[in-house]
Amino acid sequence: MTTPLSPDFIETDIDQIKDAKGKLAVFVPEAGSLDVTARRVNRLTRGAVARLVGSETFGKLGVGKTLTLAFPANVAADAVVVVKLPRRPSVEQARKAGASLAKELGADPFMVLCGNLARADQVALGLCLRAYEFDDHKTADKDGKGAVSFMVNDAKGIKSASAVNGAIAEGVFFTRDLTNEPANVLTTTEFSDRLAALEALGLKVEVLEEKELEKLGMRTLLSVGQGSDSPTKVVVMQWNGGKKDDKPFALIGKGVVFDTGGISIKPAAGMEDMTMDMGGAGVVAGVMKTLAMRKAKANVVGLVGLVENMPSGNATRPGDVVTSMKGDTVEIINTDAEGRLVLADVLWYAQERFEPVGCINLATLTGAIIIGLGHENAGVFSNNDALSNAFLKAANAEEEGAWRLPLGQAYDDLLKSRIADMKNVGGRAAGSITAAQFLQRFIKPETPWIHLDIAGVASVKTETAFAPKGATGWGVRALNRLIADNFEE
Repeated sequence: MTTPLSPDFIETDIDQIKDAKGKLAVFVPEAGSLDVTARRVNRLTRGAVARLVGSETFGKLGVGKTLTLAFPANVAADAVVVVKLPRRPSVEQARKAGASLAKELGADPFMVLCGNLARADQVALGLCLRAYEFDDHKTADKDGKGAVSFMVNDAKGIKSASAVNGAIAEGVFFTRDLTNEPANVLTTTEFSDRLAALEALGLKVEVLEEKELEKLGMRTLLSVGQGSDSPTKVVVMQWNGGKKDDKPFALIGKGVVFDTGGISIKPAAGMEDMTMDMGGAGVVAGVMKTLAMRKAKANVVGLVGLVENMPSGNATRPGDVVTSMKGDTVEIINTDAEGRLVLADVLWYAQERFEPVGCINLATLTGAIIIGLGHENAGVFSNNDALSNAFLKAANAEEEGAWRLPLGQAYDDLLKSRIADMKNVGGRAAGSITAAQFLQRFIKPETPWIHLDIAGVASVKTETAFAPKGATGWGVRALNRLIADNFEE
C-alpha cells in the first residue's frame, strides 16, 4: 500500500539554509518583495533570486507555479525553486503551490522554506497528494523520494494542523490504491480483507458472506455476482466517535471489482479500465479510514457491496426477474446495468438496520454521466435540498467538482416493466437520471439521500491538480469535510 510522504516540520534556522543538500524552495508574492528567508537565500545566491523575481518570466508566472535556479552559488543545494505565492494564500492557492513543488521532488532531500507563510500545512497537503505514485507492480524504475522538510516559524502549531491533513492523505491514498489495483489482485476477498484490517484503527468491521446475504434476501446484489467464482460480500464499517445513542450517517459504495458487463458483455476495447468499477466502494473505504485516523466526533457507517460481474453458465440473463431485499421485483434488461442492482439491496439494508440520519451512495454508475459532465464533475442527485447544498458546499471548498442534476416522475416512468415492478434500465435518454431514479425507489421517504455518479471522476487518463493519471481519490476530501462541518459535535 502506498504511504503518503510525511514531511518533517522544523523551526526556522537561517544558518541551516546554506548547508542544506538537494533542493531548496522559497516563496515570493506576486509583488516580488522578499521575506527574511528569501532575502537570506538571495544573498547566498548573489542576487540570483531577486533577478529571477524581477524578470518578465516571473511576472507572467501563475500563482502557485515554480521557476528553478540550477546550481546556485554559495549554497550546498543543487537548485533553488522559487514559488510565486502570496504571503497569506487561500487554501486553494496553498495546496496548488504544494502540488507544483511535488513535481520537483527527487531522490535528494528537499527543504521548503516557509518562514511565517500562512497555510504552510496546506502547502504540505498539496505536496503529499500530488506526490502519489502507484508502483506496487513495477519491478524496476521505482523512483524513491528524498526526505522533505518544511522550515517554519511555528513548527508545533503546524504539526498539530498537519495531523488532520495526514489522515486525509491516508484516506485518499487508500482509495487510490484500491481503485488502481488490477482485478486479479483486488478480488472481492482481498478487498474485504483490506477493509477488515481497518479494525486496527478503531473501526468495527463486519463481513457478510453469501449465505447471510441470501438469508437477508439480497437477491439483486447476489444476481450480479452469481456468474463469477469470486464470492459476493457486503462489508460494514462502523465508526462510533459521536454520542452513544445518536443515529449514524451512512455511506454506501458500489464495489464491482471487475465488470465485463456479464451476458450483455462490453466491447473488448477499453474493458481493462473496468478494474475501477469499484471506485465508489474505494471512496467509502478511504473516508472511513480518514475519519478513524483523525478520531472524528461523529457516528458514521460505511457499507460496500463487493461483487464481480462475469459471464458464465450461471450468470444472470437479460429477461430474468429477481426480487430485492425490499421485496420489489426487477426485470433485468441489461446485465451491464449492474451497479444499481448492487446498491439497491445495500441501501435498503443500511436503512433497515441503522436508520441513518442521512445517506450518500457513490458509484461509477453510468457512462452517460461522462457524456453530460465530462471528467470535471461528478453527478449529484438528491431528494433533500439541505443535504445536497451541504455536500456541494463541501465539494466546492475541497475543489472536487460536483454538479446537481434533476429527478422527476417523468424519468421514473421510463422504468416501468411489463412483467415486474420495474426494469433495471430506462433507455439511452437521460441514462444517468433514470439510474438515479432506480436507486431512489430503494430510499425511504424520510431518509435524506444523495446519489453520486463518479464514473467520470474516479479514474482519469490525464493528471489532475492533485493526482497523476489514474485513480484520483475524488470524494474523500469532500465527504470528510461534509461530516466535519455538519455531523460532528
